[in-house]
Amino acid sequence: MTSSRERAQIAVSVLDSPSTESDTSDAGRRSRVRTPSRTAARGIRKATARTLSIPAKSAATTGRGVMLAAAVLRYSVTDTLTLKLPFGELIIQAWTLLKVTALPAVLMAIPFGAMVAVQLSGLVNEVGANSLVGSATGVAVLRQGAPVTAGLLMGGAAAAAIASDFGARAIREELDALRTLGIDPVRRLVVPRFLALLLITPILVVIVLAMGVGAAFLIATLVNDVTPGSFWLSFGAFAKMVDVWFTLAKGFVFAAIVAVISSQRGMEAKGGPRGVADAVNASVVLNVILIVVVNLAITQLQTMFFPMAVA
Repeated sequence: MTSSRERAQIAVSVLDSPSTESDTSDAGRRSRVRTPSRTAARGIRKATARTLSIPAKSAATTGRGVMLAAAVLRYSVTDTLTLKLPFGELIIQAWTLLKVTALPAVLMAIPFGAMVAVQLSGLVNEVGANSLVGSATGVAVLRQGAPVTAGLLMGGAAAAAIASDFGARAIREELDALRTLGIDPVRRLVVPRFLALLLITPILVVIVLAMGVGAAFLIATLVNDVTPGSFWLSFGAFAKMVDVWFTLAKGFVFAAIVAVISSQRGMEAKGGPRGVADAVNASVVLNVILIVVVNLAITQLQTMFFPMAVA
C-alpha cells in the first residue's frame, strides 16, 4: 500500500499534467500564429532588398554596355585599318541581316506611308490646301517614317537574330572556349555584326523612304485627287538634303545601339534556353525604348538648328 506522501505526489502530478499540456498547446498555437507574420516580414525584406538592388544592377549593366561599345568602336577602326577584320564574316552577317529585315521593311513602309497620306490629306482638305499634301506626307516620311521604321526593324528582327545567336553560343560555352584559346569574342564576333548593321542601314532607309513616299503618292493622287505635279512640287519645296543626312545619321545611330545592346544581352545569357529567350526579349525591349528616346533627342536638335522652311 502506498503511503500518504506518495498519494499526495500522485495527486499533485495528476493536477499539474493538464496545465502542462495546455501550456504546450498554447505555445504551439502562439508559434503557429507568429509564423505567417514572420514569413510576411521576411518576404517584405527580400522584396525591399531586391528593389533597392535594381538601380545598382542597372548601373552595372549600363557600364558594361558602355565598355562594350568603346571596345567595338576601337576594334572596328583598328582592325579595318590593319586589315585584321574578318571581311568574310562581315559579308555573311550583312547578307543574313538584310534578308531578315528587307521584306518587313517593305511591308511596314507601304502602310505607314498610306496612313500618313490619309490622315494629312483629310487635314489639308479641310483648310483647302491640297497642293501641300506632297510636302506634308513626303517630309513626314522622310524625317520620321524612314529612320524610325528602319530602326524598329533592326531593333526587332535584327536584334532577335543577334541576341539569339550570342545567347546560344553563351549557353554552349563557345564564348568561354574562344577566350581560353586567346580569341576575343568582341573582336571576332561582335565587330562584324556591328559593321554589318551599319552597312545595311542605308539600304533599309532607302527602301522605307521609297516605299513610304510611293504609297503616299498613290493615295494622294488616286484617292484625294491631287495632281502628280503638285505633289512632287510641294515635296521638293519643303524637303531638303539636310533632312536626308539627318535621316541617315539616325539610321546609323540606331544600328550602333542595336548591335551593342543585342550583343551584350546575348553574351550575358544564362540558364539554358529560357535564358536565351529572356536575352532576346530584353534586347528587343531595350532597343525599342532607346530608339524612340534617341529619335526624339535628334529630332529636337534638328528642329532647333535646321528648322523646316521652303527650299
